[in-house]
Amino acid sequence: MLERLLPTPACQTRQGGRPEKHHRRDIVDAIRYVVDNGIKWRALPADFPPFQTVFGFFTRWAAAGVVTRIRDQLRRRLRIRADTSPRPVSVILDSQSVKAAETVSRATRGYDPGKKINGRKRHLAVDNRGLLVSVLVTGADVRDADAARDVLWRLRLIHPSVVVAWADSAYAGQLVQWADKLGITLKTVPRPKGAKGFVVLPKRWIVERTNAWTLRARRNVRDYERLPQHSEAHVNWAAIALMTKRLTRKGATATRTAKPWRKREGAA
Repeated sequence: MLERLLPTPACQTRQGGRPEKHHRRDIVDAIRYVVDNGIKWRALPADFPPFQTVFGFFTRWAAAGVVTRIRDQLRRRLRIRADTSPRPVSVILDSQSVKAAETVSRATRGYDPGKKINGRKRHLAVDNRGLLVSVLVTGADVRDADAARDVLWRLRLIHPSVVVAWADSAYAGQLVQWADKLGITLKTVPRPKGAKGFVVLPKRWIVERTNAWTLRARRNVRDYERLPQHSEAHVNWAAIALMTKRLTRKGATATRTAKPWRKREGAA
């Protein structure tokens, strides 16, 4: 399922190169093993290729945008299977603060006074099915509204089909007018007046569920990465594992021709 989405080996290109010593399947399995079990790169079992090789592929694929392309293609297949638009029209925004290990530098971490967490913050954008569309990792001290500017800008560049974004009241204010300039309607979902404790909010529960899915991969429970880009790659690999499992569990992996979708994603 993933092999055709990976870049062509250098030895098969015009420029040429040395044949790869290890099979791509072993590399992908090793990366997913690290993400799912939360181990150190150096702790990879001897059954896998050397950790230097696996980490090298991990960093190169993340920097080249291979991981995000795989994520987007798998999400497209799932949406076509559900008879919805291949490209998301509406997204739900939310953030998640996680503690950072001592390997995370002071320059890329911060303190979230609301959650009382010293670490990093993940800013997620998911579609109406809870499938990851975009992720941005910042210090935990960055305000949700400030990081949402970068998230919405990425959505406008990479996913121009998105026209509606749902979020909580932390994203209200000037961000609503700024999103309108991008052609995205930002709608907030406030808590009911007088509500106490946990309350399931429309639309908002979808992204909260995605946050829980992300933490199933133990590497994402705490942030160990020196670079925020590597943290984003771990979140993307967790989403890839979830979507490949869904595609395999529901039958054939071949995609079908997109049909006119029946659901209006922008509806409340």
